Amino acid sequence: MAEVLSQSQIDALLSAARSGEMDLSASAEKSQEKKYRKYDFYSPRKFTKDHIKILNGIFENYTRMLISRLNGVLHTSCEVTVETIEEQRYYEFSNALSEGDVLTIVDVDSEGEDITGEQPTLLHFSTTLMLSMMDRLMGGEGDVDTKLPDEYNLTDLEIRLYESLAKNIVSIMGTSWENYTELKFKLRRIETNPTLVQLIGVDETVVIIGIKIEFPNCSGQMSVCLPGVLLSNVFNKISVSMQTGRKQGQDHSHEIMDILKGSDLEIIAELGRTELHLKDAYFLQVGDVIDLGHSVDTPVQLYIGGRPWFGGKMGTSNNNMAVRIGEVYHDEERGDDEGL
Repeated sequence: MAEVLSQSQIDALLSAARSGEMDLSASAEKSQEKKYRKYDFYSPRKFTKDHIKILNGIFENYTRMLISRLNGVLHTSCEVTVETIEEQRYYEFSNALSEGDVLTIVDVDSEGEDITGEQPTLLHFSTTLMLSMMDRLMGGEGDVDTKLPDEYNLTDLEIRLYESLAKNIVSIMGTSWENYTELKFKLRRIETNPTLVQLIGVDETVVIIGIKIEFPNCSGQMSVCLPGVLLSNVFNKISVSMQTGRKQGQDHSHEIMDILKGSDLEIIAELGRTELHLKDAYFLQVGDVIDLGHSVDTPVQLYIGGRPWFGGKMGTSNNNMAVRIGEVYHDEERGDDEGL
């Protein structure tokens, strides 16, 4: 609590300032000194700035999807922004809850694998915010009673409406992680008295994301509590996938070529083309000669996969018919020659 000065102390300070005995400029400079946050060596930070930056991008994306979902469900306009992302101990989160608060307990799995152990993700909404959304869901204007007590307990009907809204909000949460990994968020249950439930160890590391939701006549806070076990597993998976991606991006042309060298490839040499009547083909005998209209100096086309790749000349090699390649066609020429 700040110290309260008496009138005599105030008069003494004023007189000292007038006489010059008190250096006001020095006190002003002292007040303008940059303040640094003290580092707690007892509980060192588990997640780096890069991790926090990734979470910020994920939940910025989530807020944009949440705006569309809430506007569609509640038939109104709202603004959703990420205000804070802080690494804390769980007791700092739980101590801020009261008996009248409601917690949304969410299970998370990745590709069918539970990566949270027994520590779920927790969502907390301010009571006035949820009551306003419930009123809009039932067709009202979303006005909230200003005389609402701090320890207000939701009725059974309000709990059902709360659960319906929570399902909508949770269902789209996994989509915002798709750029990094596949996560599925599923509502487990609604807890109406969080002070009696110890879901996460009090000294466990968690990351709290503070999201502000604003309607024309009401605003409130949505808090997402991500357990450290979940985030550690997720960041490990992201790191592995990024390393795998880098390895896949390396040049493996030599290995690929070594594999292809042992493959069979069909090459067709075309001497020429002509047309024959069926009766002429029927009476062909051994030793007959067919004029292809192809001179000796005209290149022979070599086809691979139905497309001309090379041009060459007919000859022999070791008493076998052979084609000496003399020209390599470019892609444009291959495309032009497809109709030959």
